[in-house]
Amino acid sequence: MAAAAAETRVFLEVRRRLQSALLILGEPKEGGVPLDVSVTPSSLQVKTPTGCTELRLPAEVRLAPSSCHGLRYVAGDGLHLRLQTQADFSPKLVSMFNQSSQAQECCTFYCQSCGEVIIRDRKLLRVLPLPSENWGALVGEWCCHPDPFANKPLHPQENDCFIGDTFVLVNLRSDLWQPRPELVPLETHCLSSENHFQLKPKANTKVICKRCKVMLGETMSSETTKFYMTEIIIQPSERNFPIIPRSRFVQSVIAQCLVELSSARSTFRFTVQGQDGKAYILLWLLNSDSLVIESLGSSKSIKKFPLLEDILEADSGSAWNAVKVLYQPCIKSRNQSLARLWDSDISVHSLTLPSATCLELLLILSRNNASLPPSLRCMNSFQVAFLKL
Repeated sequence: MAAAAAETRVFLEVRRRLQSALLILGEPKEGGVPLDVSVTPSSLQVKTPTGCTELRLPAEVRLAPSSCHGLRYVAGDGLHLRLQTQADFSPKLVSMFNQSSQAQECCTFYCQSCGEVIIRDRKLLRVLPLPSENWGALVGEWCCHPDPFANKPLHPQENDCFIGDTFVLVNLRSDLWQPRPELVPLETHCLSSENHFQLKPKANTKVICKRCKVMLGETMSSETTKFYMTEIIIQPSERNFPIIPRSRFVQSVIAQCLVELSSARSTFRFTVQGQDGKAYILLWLLNSDSLVIESLGSSKSIKKFPLLEDILEADSGSAWNAVKVLYQPCIKSRNQSLARLWDSDISVHSLTLPSATCLELLLILSRNNASLPPSLRCMNSFQVAFLKL
């Protein structure tokens, strides 16, 4: 998407629904140098005495050069201006389960972190969404008689897959799996499709990948297991395991989850909590129609995150669809009063993930926040970040 550039940082956020864009041209050096800015419908070019930065836009995005307005200088950022755009709407998101459920293909479940096969060649005859977590409280409003669903948990049959907000429920009655001997029996279980172990009924025990020991989910009963969507990849069995960088996979899953919940339930505020119920992040979805195009140039102001450095380099000079969120961390007793306020608000939705993944997501948000131009990093008391779809 981007032609190589040496010095100037260029940041462009296109809002598809608003058909507008914010362009920020960073300062190439302290003290400033002359900038020659050229805007065409399909590209941006910034020339300085020391180099040239060019961004080529995706085919579905066109700028209106004559609409440039609101030019201003922001200390620490550089030049800001706004333009009108013509941008097609993003394609509709497709759940990872739709294609397999329509074709009723045999699917294989993999650990996303290491590629270990968890469930091999499972034919999913029914892929059904679970009701919202508060459905039981609403039954009284719909039924004129005692709750017919009381004490009747929803457990999938052998060829079923039930989909929750951040997890799937599957039946492991016929699959082969056993715990690793060094782990605590009946408390933490290692899962592999090539071994056999008869698990005694015990709810809410961790399921750990046999190879990399990442937590994949929890056992809900002797036959039903919950797998978190951020920890597994479900593929038709004839396809190979896709290698997706962990950072990119986590934020894509979370971003899709936010988009789907906001569309289906008009919910825009979320509490990200660990499997133990501890709150880690408060998220507020601002919009889901952003297209971010940037060239990081040689900026030295971007905070480095060694664990995610390869992703940062890969994303330099790229275009990507994203959701824009506000967030507040809740670790180390931060923002506890706000967390309690959100916890008591029925319009706030909880997203449960493994505790380690909550910390990963917080690191991703912090990295993405640090890569933004300084003037865009905060809004009121919240921090701002983009999550890639």
